[in-house]
Amino acid sequence: MTVSFLIPLYNCLAFTQAMLASLRATLPAGLAHEIIFIDDGSTDGTRPWLASLATDPAIRVVLQRENLGYAAANNAGAAVARGEFLALLNNDLVLTPRWLEPMLAAHRAYGDRAGLVGNLQLDAATGALDHAGIAINLQGKPEHLRRLPLASRLAPCAFPYRRSVAVTGACVLVRRALWEKLGGFDEKFINGCEDVDLCFRAAAAGHVNLVALRSVVSHHISSSPGRKLRDEANTRHLVLRWHDTFCQRGARLWCRDHLATYLRDPRDFPDPAVARQAFFYALHFRRTPPPRALTGMARNLSRELSRWQKIL
Repeated sequence: MTVSFLIPLYNCLAFTQAMLASLRATLPAGLAHEIIFIDDGSTDGTRPWLASLATDPAIRVVLQRENLGYAAANNAGAAVARGEFLALLNNDLVLTPRWLEPMLAAHRAYGDRAGLVGNLQLDAATGALDHAGIAINLQGKPEHLRRLPLASRLAPCAFPYRRSVAVTGACVLVRRALWEKLGGFDEKFINGCEDVDLCFRAAAAGHVNLVALRSVVSHHISSSPGRKLRDEANTRHLVLRWHDTFCQRGARLWCRDHLATYLRDPRDFPDPAVARQAFFYALHFRRTPPPRALTGMARNLSRELSRWQKIL
């Protein structure tokens, strides 16, 4: 088994150097691997530093002619990778001991069914949990889960993995065969949402996206220059592509919100039948979302699409 570590770079040399040191310090003994740096047009001394690594046989360097963004950089790295697994790593991570082993174990546990495997990520500045997977919120947009699931908090040894709608690409492990099957990242996304899109494509192909709950890293969040400039445009593109899936994925949260709205006095429920359906779906006793929940999520998404039409 070989792991190809793909690390896209755009300036932030000090973060890159610290991240490489943490990667080397935490690699499992005897792991066959290669480290592929993809420089996306850095101007801060990153390229001379990369040139100084030329004698290291484990390191390979891809130089982009211009700044094309996160998706294109990872695609360029994956195109030359040789490993069975691709480990996508942001250059502003701080990797901790035994971060990789639980992610590999998740792939072993799920075999060919595994999609993208992420992990727990802490905000390097505060130590707070920043990522335990990605969910669809009431507005129909993806957001980080920042709380561990109850089962994992009560019995962490019994629940080493949890399924997730999506995981962030800041630290993710995927089989190279699946990456190639899916075609890698869609380069229409510029520095945002390409990871969620790839997760949705993996799920649509029958794979299960997972969070390895025993893998923990720290992350200097959004440190790359210009990281947030296209957030609204990227999310709009994602919603237009996955509109119906987003409605489905957000329906359970809509049900919980609907119940909470009227819980103080059940007589206030405008439609008791909808309340019953929402109750059973919220508690996973019903397999399909109530039609009213799908309609409600579609209405929420419509409001977001109207807002984007005005600002973009």
